[in-house]
Amino acid sequence: EIRAAQARIAPHVLRTPLRYDAALSAQLGGEVLLKLECLQHGGSFKLRGALNAVMSLWPSERADGIVASSAGNHGIGVAMAAQKLGIRATIFVPSSAPAVKREKIAALGAIVDTSQPSYDAAEDAAKAFAMRSGATFVSPCTGRSLLAGAGTVALEIFEERPETATLVVCVGGGGLVGGMGGFARSAAPQVRVLGAQSTKTNAMTLALAAGQAMDIPDEPTLCDGLAGRVDAEMYAQGKAALDAIATVSEEDVADAIRALHRDHGLVVEGSGAVGVAALRTGALTPTAFPTVVTISGANIERARWDALVAAGAQ
Repeated sequence: EIRAAQARIAPHVLRTPLRYDAALSAQLGGEVLLKLECLQHGGSFKLRGALNAVMSLWPSERADGIVASSAGNHGIGVAMAAQKLGIRATIFVPSSAPAVKREKIAALGAIVDTSQPSYDAAEDAAKAFAMRSGATFVSPCTGRSLLAGAGTVALEIFEERPETATLVVCVGGGGLVGGMGGFARSAAPQVRVLGAQSTKTNAMTLALAAGQAMDIPDEPTLCDGLAGRVDAEMYAQGKAALDAIATVSEEDVADAIRALHRDHGLVVEGSGAVGVAALRTGALTPTAFPTVVTISGANIERARWDALVAAGAQ
């Protein structure tokens, strides 16, 4: 399914590069590479799963339109897919979603609903809209076609570096790690899959510890793309995919954002930097190399990013 997804979406997505990270490699004593999904069209890996999910719909489903809930990046991916295929799209995002994400969705022609205060409320509203309108709900975290699209990140990594021994993946609701872990469990079962979250977006960490779905408070965070609850299906994806998971503080994430700019000239959002933060702080310690860290997105408010970088220079 992942290989079929790769063929299906290839004309529309960027095959993102792997980049050597000298500082992390020296610190950890083995080769560390960054998978730069922050350079993907739309600014994140989310285009892959959204595009595969939408392209897999029946013509009748496309005619009825699509609806999604999103912290921002999935909405951008769904809106891009809808624009390419001429499908009507409505995206529910929390009112706290960064303006850069809301504006990208709207610029792509989708209807943006910001009436809900949190990600979980936006998801509930999107599902209710699907029920009353007949539009197809495109989940940001679950569904085989979405996971298959996300899994193409891992497929590209192993095509380029088949000897990869460890994957470090940012984790919210488990869509990316579910897809990448799904590929690794089948094609490279010896590979360890490690997850990273922030302490304010730690629903998967709590769910895995408790052995069940988990809600968390809605708090301001640099990692807005990882926010929200983990339901039973998301929990199952995380349990199947992850060998370990760790959390890092908001300041650790800010430091990682600064390091990625200093060392690589990259603009990375907090959700995309958590894996690097976990390695830099020792929250995750790979024992086998090469280790590949997925840098999942770049959609951060420019003023906020400028302030973070400036603070690190003081």
